Amino acid sequence: MALDPSTVGELPDGGGGGGGGTLPIFDVERVQLQFSIAADFVAAQAANNVLILALSNGRILRIDLNRPEDIDDIDLPKKPSEVGVIRRMFLDPTASHLVICTSLGENYYLHSQSRQPRPLARLRGVSIESIAWNPSLPTASTREILIGASDGSIYEGYIETSTEFYRKEDKYLKNLQKLPDGPVTGLWVDTLPGRPDTRRILISTQSRLFHLVGKLGRGHDGSGSIYSKLLDSEQPVIHELSRPLAATPSALVISPDTQDTSRPRSGEDVSQDRAFAWLSSHGVFHGKLLVSPSGPELGAKLIADGKLLPRSQIAGSEASGRRRGSPDHIDAIALTQWHVVSLIGDRIVAANRLTGATVYDQVILDHGQKAIGLCVDAQKNTFWLFTSQEIFEIIVRDEDRDIWKIMLQMQQFDAALQYAHTNTQKAAISSASGDHLVAKGLFNEAAGVYGKSSKAFDEVALCFIDNNQPDALRKYLLAKLATYKKSFVMQRIMIASWLIEIFMAKLNSLDDTIITRAELSETLNPTQTKEQLGAIRSEYQDFVNKHKSDLDRKTVYDVISSHGREEELLYYADTVNDYNFVLSYWVQRERWAEALNVLKRQTDPEVFYRYSSVLMTHAATELVEILMRQSNLAPRNLIPALLEYDRTFRGQLGQNQAVRYLQYVVNQLGSADAAVHNTLVSIYASHASKDESALLAYLESQGDEPKFDPDFALRLCIQNHRVLACAHIYTSMGQYVQAVDLALSHDEVGLAAIIADRPLSNPPLRKRLWLAVAKKVISQSNGIRTAIEFLKRCDLLKIEDLIPFFPDFVVIDDFKEEICAALEDYSRNIDGLRKEMDESSQTAANIKVDIAALDHRYAIVEPGEKCYVCALPLLSRQFFVFPCQHAFHSDCLGRRVLEQTGPGKGKRIRECQVQISKGLVSGAKREAMIAELDGLVASACILCSDYAIKRINEPFVKEGEDKNEWAL
Repeated sequence: MALDPSTVGELPDGGGGGGGGTLPIFDVERVQLQFSIAADFVAAQAANNVLILALSNGRILRIDLNRPEDIDDIDLPKKPSEVGVIRRMFLDPTASHLVICTSLGENYYLHSQSRQPRPLARLRGVSIESIAWNPSLPTASTREILIGASDGSIYEGYIETSTEFYRKEDKYLKNLQKLPDGPVTGLWVDTLPGRPDTRRILISTQSRLFHLVGKLGRGHDGSGSIYSKLLDSEQPVIHELSRPLAATPSALVISPDTQDTSRPRSGEDVSQDRAFAWLSSHGVFHGKLLVSPSGPELGAKLIADGKLLPRSQIAGSEASGRRRGSPDHIDAIALTQWHVVSLIGDRIVAANRLTGATVYDQVILDHGQKAIGLCVDAQKNTFWLFTSQEIFEIIVRDEDRDIWKIMLQMQQFDAALQYAHTNTQKAAISSASGDHLVAKGLFNEAAGVYGKSSKAFDEVALCFIDNNQPDALRKYLLAKLATYKKSFVMQRIMIASWLIEIFMAKLNSLDDTIITRAELSETLNPTQTKEQLGAIRSEYQDFVNKHKSDLDRKTVYDVISSHGREEELLYYADTVNDYNFVLSYWVQRERWAEALNVLKRQTDPEVFYRYSSVLMTHAATELVEILMRQSNLAPRNLIPALLEYDRTFRGQLGQNQAVRYLQYVVNQLGSADAAVHNTLVSIYASHASKDESALLAYLESQGDEPKFDPDFALRLCIQNHRVLACAHIYTSMGQYVQAVDLALSHDEVGLAAIIADRPLSNPPLRKRLWLAVAKKVISQSNGIRTAIEFLKRCDLLKIEDLIPFFPDFVVIDDFKEEICAALEDYSRNIDGLRKEMDESSQTAANIKVDIAALDHRYAIVEPGEKCYVCALPLLSRQFFVFPCQHAFHSDCLGRRVLEQTGPGKGKRIRECQVQISKGLVSGAKREAMIAELDGLVASACILCSDYAIKRINEPFVKEGEDKNEWAL
């Protein structure tokens, strides 16, 4: 068994659905039943995609629309002849709880997880007309619910499913009160936001609508009534009909949950407030289920804001297809988000609840066919119409498509914008809203709205200009600028430039007001003017930050400069990173502190190179501080600025900022650039001070491989008479003679002596240098004794070296001791030489004795001794025996020596062997060559001499030999 929806082909558009190919808002589709039934439908309900159908034979069909092929067929415990035909059913929004009422007053409860309806004993005989389900929508049990009866009684009940025979489903039942109006046709309970212990109750009868708000009692989980306190202590707000008609349908319905989750919820959002509708003999009274204010005022406001759709307006439509003589009373109603759907005989009529206009009026049922119910699935927002044999679904398509127009006509512009689906609609709403605000004189409010509209730009701008509304014009231009895409370059540049002009004019106006201490308007005093000035300046800065790409630099500079706005001009330049402009601006005005503040934030080396000269001249200390924090500068590019500064500097060398920076570059950054070092030497050498300590300290720090150009430094030092520095440079260049001569020419004897001691590895040169020093010392000395004492510092000079420099008429007594000491040294040297000669003679005699003893050395060779190379008997051919007792055949020894000796010696051995073997030499030459060959081959034992040491890397067992020979 299954359901199949199929559109009714003979049902034309009932109006209000839009034309031009747009589907109508409302349509009705007949659901094709894919199963057969043996009885008519007598009642129906829908909730949470579940349809419950009651048949006249007492059966109940539960159809899950998610699985329409599976239909549960449930029977009542007793036959219809015993309990009566099912009269009415009540299904909670979750489709978990079903209350079944029969015509003989029997009531049953069926849970979604059960197939066996259980009788409600405490409700036996109660003719139920309405049920208000618990707002928390529980599924295990109904929790506390309100039940309205046909006699006007209102009960509170608690129903839960039970499998135990002795337990009743209706946990408790309490009669809260009884209304004298007749049947309770509708009940609704909900909670109010932020007040979980408060409930709002709506009660409808045929003639009155009640609204109550109050706190619940202390009952919990069926332990006691929670609504008694509310109904006893609170006075309801009542809406009563003046002259109600008897025996007319009455019902209370609430709009379903909205399915639109794309819009944010807010307290003022009318679309998110649920609506109620009360069907009475006068028509349909409807309104929003407001949630504020709290207390009794809520009911009063809800009733006061409600509207009545007269029965004649709904049922009296003369739509095509209406049958003659059809009834005009309303049988049932349902609420969609924006429409009231009414069942009037065989027709479905849908009226917009905002305007009352009928948007759909169509005959649905066949002649003689009668509907048994109009049901709403509150959670799934679907609508169903049931007859005794058929099921219809009322389709709602984009019912808010024209709501924006209605809101616009009602001048509810914010609400209209919420329901505008296209940019054209939104632009039309904005235009109308702006016109409305302008008409009321609210130009600032209109500006923001116009900015989002499609109204002609020039028309809006002229409107604000003609009405002298610069603030509104500024707001409009800002809003309009935000609507243009990045591709609209010209439009964005023009509007942005215009805004700069407006900002400057506004700032000047406020400044003038503050200066003159005048009141800008009746509502703005000078103090408030200052606050507004800060706000406008902040707004300007935000605008520049956001739209700097839309501004032309030259235009902005010209506009702001024409207004004389220095702060704003510099802020713009700083924002667009035009630091050259800012620096140039401050430098031209000789505002060095401001220029340095800008320079601190720079990282572009070119900016530093460009402005370093002028800033070094006027703010050297601060500039050097900034330069020392920059790691990406090339110091050689700053040399012109440093030299220009040094040219005009007249202070002490320690205060020279150029020297300070160059020392930082050399010592901290480790620069090896010769230009930097030469510049530092130049500044040191050219300074007016005679003190050379700083220059010498630098030169000494450079060591043996200086980074500066020695020739350049030498010329500078000579030019500026830096004697010590020149001597140091000569020395570092190895030109000791020039260094000593320079020192002596300036009477720097001590310096000359230090330099003369430098060439320690060249004693002749050192002696030469000391002789020059000695000559200078002796010539300047008042006494020979003093000169000799000074010259004792050198260990190379002797008294005979100094005698030529003494004056012709000098008394020998002045250096008699030195002469005597020299003669004694000579005597000691002669004695030492004589002793060495005697020792040498004795050594020579000992060597002769050893050589003679060599002729008498011998070695004993045993008869069975073998060659240590070939292991054959040693006496079989010529052999050699060494003092270590190792013996070898001469040819075996020769081969081994050739293998291990160097290429030169090996070549000579082969030459000798070839010449001797081939007889190329004879006589004395042959004997000499044989002796040479024996000397080459038998110079050392190959097993225990240097030959053996060179073979340390060879393995004991070579490849191809028996490894077991070395086994232990």
